[in-house]
Amino acid sequence: MQSRIAVLSNAGGSGKTTLSVHMAYEMSLYGLSVALIDLDPQGSLSLFCGLSQPEPEQTLASVLHNDFAGQWPLEKCWGDVTNKVGVVQGGMILTRVADEMVLHRRGAYLLGDCLKDYPLPHDLVIFDCPATLGPLTLLALSACTHILVPVQLEPKSIQGSARLIEWIYHNSKQLRLDPAPKIIGFVPNQYDTRRATHRQILEDLPTQLDQLGIHCFPPVRDSAEFINASGQGLPLHLYRHQHPAQADFKEVSEHIVKLIGKKVKKKK
Repeated sequence: MQSRIAVLSNAGGSGKTTLSVHMAYEMSLYGLSVALIDLDPQGSLSLFCGLSQPEPEQTLASVLHNDFAGQWPLEKCWGDVTNKVGVVQGGMILTRVADEMVLHRRGAYLLGDCLKDYPLPHDLVIFDCPATLGPLTLLALSACTHILVPVQLEPKSIQGSARLIEWIYHNSKQLRLDPAPKIIGFVPNQYDTRRATHRQILEDLPTQLDQLGIHCFPPVRDSAEFINASGQGLPLHLYRHQHPAQADFKEVSEHIVKLIGKKVKKKK
């Protein structure tokens, strides 16, 4: 079964798009193909992947239309270095889609239906979700096989993550998802070793998550270079090849490769 990971968080600025983009590029280094699907009306993936803002018919909205017949509007990104990553772009048109979903008979199942009827050929699909737990996020929940949660090491973000877990379990039951998507882990993001609050939360978080059967991955450090790289439409690997923060994604990328189940070796 194809692995589909929803990158979920109910807080803005948690690093969802940064994590999605870097996981996609990491997978390409293993020779694995990835489809990035942007469910966020802000369309951040377009910026982070160096793509122009699309016309409405070239976004996910065209997929979620009744007459969709399998023409996924995939745009290649970073084509000068890889042919393994494609993007289905988001945009403000998705706010209208969210409103229309309420009246649709299949509502929350629309994206999963499209992927079942017209499968993408990629080894991995990553859903970059909005920061609100509304109809668009339900689309990802019902279509994904796994969930990855980026979280800032701030008290408010940790409290919000507890509500997110409740939301995932409640809606998985309400939608009768079988099997229900599995939370494969939390990824602490924007970690600053100089901040006592960050150090304390990072010390306590693995134990708290372990009680729920959820893994805590090593943190991704706070660095202005992530912002600089995204402004150029590149992952950090391509923007600053020798930057040490690239290693922060090692464990989570290795875990995802195991989920995919192919015997592959990472390019150096």
